[in-house]
Amino acid sequence: MKIYTKTGDDGITSLIGGTKVLKSHIRIEAYGTVDELNSYIGLCKDLLTDEPEKIILVEVQERLFTIGSSLACDPGKKSKMLLPDLKETDVELLEKEMDRMNETLPDMKHFILPGGHTTLSHFHIARCVCRRAERCCVRLEAESPEIEKIIIRYLNRLSDFLFVLSRYYGHRLNVAEIPWKPRM
Repeated sequence: MKIYTKTGDDGITSLIGGTKVLKSHIRIEAYGTVDELNSYIGLCKDLLTDEPEKIILVEVQERLFTIGSSLACDPGKKSKMLLPDLKETDVELLEKEMDRMNETLPDMKHFILPGGHTTLSHFHIARCVCRRAERCCVRLEAESPEIEKIIIRYLNRLSDFLFVLSRYYGHRLNVAEIPWKPRM
C-alpha cells in the first residue's frame, strides 16, 4: 500500500464520511494540531526515565488519537466506521495524576518561567501546543456545535497536567523553579 494518494495535491482533503474540505478548514486545523500535540507528547515520553509517567503519556497519546478521529468526522454524516470515544474517566485520570504529583510539590507562590532543564522545557512546549489545540477546538465548536464538550474539557485538563508534570519532574530532578519577577 502506498502512503501517498495525490488526492490532496490541490489543497483539499476528505473527512471521515467523504466530505471534501480545504486543508485550511478549522476542522483540519483542529485535528492537525491534536496530531502535532500527540507527536510532541511522544517526544516528552521518550525523555522520561520513570515507567509510571511513561504509561500515563501512552494513555494520553491514545486519547489524543480518539480526539483526532472524532474531529476528523463530518458531523453531518453518520460514520460507517466504529470510532473510539472519550469518557469522563479519561479526564478524571488526569486529575488523579495531578493530585498524586501535587502531593510532593511545594505550594506555588509565583508564576514560573519555562525552562531550567531540557525535559521540563519540552513539557512546557507540549503544554502550549495543547492550549493551541484547545483554542482550535473552541473555534470549531463555535462554528459547529456538534463537537463533543468533553474534547475541550480533556484538552484543558491535559494542559494543566503537562504543567504539573513539568513541576513534578523538575522537583524530582532537583531543578529549581525559575520565578517570574515582574519589572516594576
